[in-house]
Amino acid sequence: MEFFAVILLLALATGGCTTQSNADAKARVAFLAGQNAAMRRQQEQNPGVMIVGPVQNPRVPWVDGLTLAQAIATANYLDSRAPKQIIITRNGESAALDAKVLFSGAAVPLEAGDVVELRP
Repeated sequence: MEFFAVILLLALATGGCTTQSNADAKARVAFLAGQNAAMRRQQEQNPGVMIVGPVQNPRVPWVDGLTLAQAIATANYLDSRAPKQIIITRNGESAALDAKVLFSGAAVPLEAGDVVELRP
């Protein structure tokens, strides 16, 4: 429901002519707002880790000691290219990681409720 409210507000706010790139940017913002709202609701119901990106299983059950590499493997990453950037959001704060950190073998610990975004 929140997603449609954001779309309606964007439609009312733009009111006149707009460039395609501005319209695309506004649509992306609205889409992400809807996705974030849905993820927050889902996280509240079942704590775990959410993986956003090209994965088969975006919801990874929480287990004590879960690492970023384990979560990505459990989610079954589908892209043939390795991600270039990884963004971890915890309690509303985001931190970007260069994917090379993951490939270097560093164990990045996750917490229940984390959202991991994989950017190719």
